[in-house]
Order: sequence, then C-alpha cells, then structure tokens
Amino acid sequence: MSLTSAATLATLDRTGPRRITDLAAVEGVTQPAMTALVRVNEESGLVERRGDASDKRVTLVCLTEAGASYVRTRRQAGVHAFERLIGELTGDEVEALVAALPALKHLAELESQDREGPKQ
Repeated sequence: MSLTSAATLATLDRTGPRRITDLAAVEGVTQPAMTALVRVNEESGLVERRGDASDKRVTLVCLTEAGASYVRTRRQAGVHAFERLIGELTGDEVEALVAALPALKHLAELESQDREGPKQ
C-alpha cells in the first residue's frame, strides 16, 4: 500500500467521512489522483462511498470495518516497533524522550491540524 493510501485511511479514521476533494487537499494530491486512490481502496473493501444526509448532491468516502481494522493493525505494528527500539536505549536516553513528550505531542497536534485543513 502506498504512503498516500495509508495516510488517507488514517485521515478517514481520525476525522470521519470526507469528500474526495477534501481528502485530496489534506493529502496534497490532485482530485483525479485521489479519485483513483479511493477507487482502488473501494475495490479492496477498505472504503466505501455514501451519500451525505445533509446534502444529497455530495458523496462521502467512509472507512469500512476492514479499513478501520487495517489502520488499527498498522498503528499497533508501529507501537511494537517503537517499544522494541526504546528497549534498546540507555536510561538517560529514555529520560530525554520522556522529557520531550509534551513538545512531541504539541508537534503532532499541529501537524494534525495542518492535515485536516480548514474546519467545515
């Protein structure tokens, strides 16, 4: 799976159903590229398209249960990789990481806000 595809699934998991145009803007790709990516993920059973109850002209891309499971599995694999690597650090290095956690959390929040784009 491409990084853009995995990032798109993670965005849908974090933010809920989105329009293809919104997803394209958040992921930094063209609308035709996002349409193709959504089609491939739809064929793989990871996403589905649904109508928007508030605007019948709009189609939203939604994660399926298989897509949500994929995102959870991928995140868990990342957690295990970090656990293994942190286990190889010295005590001082672990303390330095713990001290940096508030700043890292803030960076993640800023990045998430940038990726989500303007509030609707």
